[in-house]
Amino acid sequence: MPELIAVALFTLLAVISPGADFAMVTRSSYAQGRRAGLAAAVGIALGVQVHVLYTVLGIALIISQSPVLFLAMKVVGAGYLVYLGYKSLTNTTRIVLDDLPVGDRGGVFRALRTGFLTNALNPKTMLFVVSAYTQVVQPGSALALDFAYGAFMSFAHWAWFSLVAVFFSSAGLRRAMIERQRLVDRVIGVALIGLGLAVVVAGVR
Repeated sequence: MPELIAVALFTLLAVISPGADFAMVTRSSYAQGRRAGLAAAVGIALGVQVHVLYTVLGIALIISQSPVLFLAMKVVGAGYLVYLGYKSLTNTTRIVLDDLPVGDRGGVFRALRTGFLTNALNPKTMLFVVSAYTQVVQPGSALALDFAYGAFMSFAHWAWFSLVAVFFSSAGLRRAMIERQRLVDRVIGVALIGLGLAVVVAGVR
């Protein structure tokens, strides 16, 4: 029970703290509509499982013993954050208010894919999952229990970012953000680039 409470607390703090996932879901929701935002939330939940998988299988131990590999993973993740930020910062496509057409599944799939990659390559999530398991999960614990903790982490991410998607895709707020699209895109772009550069600087130090 203490482990479950600790994992729940770790997860809550990690999920609600602003970061790349929040910025990406926000933009998907206001730019493409609720379906895209909810798809991005699902992608993020699936991305969490990537970190859970390599952590449970012991790759986290290799990372902790190899500073070069650890730095390489952080640089790859940071590079993807900078790429997303650049795309948002230089975006010139004018957004329309309509939601995605019912028959257009491509936009929803792209949002799901972006959500997955953003989280799977996010150093913040990597550090959170590795820290949670190494700090609160006891050595020799049942494999099924370890994966159950991972399932809870994914569920918490899905639930929170689904709420974010619903909030930022509401008609009034969405209209206000679209009217200020250039400013919103630039703020999100700068935030993502800043997060990516911060990861690189922290890794070098």
